[in-house]
Amino acid sequence: MKIMIASDIHGSAKYCRKLLERFDLSGADRLALLGDLLYHGPRNGLSEEYEPKAVAEMLNGYADRIVCIKGNCDSEVDQMVLDFPIMSETALIFNGAASALLIHGHKNMDTLPLKGVDIVFYGHTHVPDNTVKNGVIYANPGSVSIPKEGSPRGFILWEGKTLDWTSLEGDWYDSREF
Repeated sequence: MKIMIASDIHGSAKYCRKLLERFDLSGADRLALLGDLLYHGPRNGLSEEYEPKAVAEMLNGYADRIVCIKGNCDSEVDQMVLDFPIMSETALIFNGAASALLIHGHKNMDTLPLKGVDIVFYGHTHVPDNTVKNGVIYANPGSVSIPKEGSPRGFILWEGKTLDWTSLEGDWYDSREF
């Protein structure tokens, strides 16, 4: 099973559209979203083509293929316009070869229950990450709409025991096999 991992859309219709185009082209079975879907938050400026209602409509078209967790900018009112659950702070997913814990990353990650987990996918920082701590891979796809520290707008494709970081433009820029 191939899973696309993305985070921090922050209401950008332009970059949500690009993400879903890449999802369609990727052949991924599922889209895992790591929170901060509709609202931009008080620390960020408005994302390009800030249209939360349009983002909700686009994502709802993929509701049966999305698994999502709550980010620090997501709220109950967001859940009211989305056709898939977003209010859980964590999710455990499997791709047939490995297991992963989905979190947003705004809370202390040092106390996570990681027994049997191969990967922790997290967002929040808007900066890609590909590190290993205590035998667990910590993988951040960066932000779809508001990347920071000069990073590209991107996502991760997870298939088998391979993680590929890819920009929305389609350029591969990092990979890990485990």
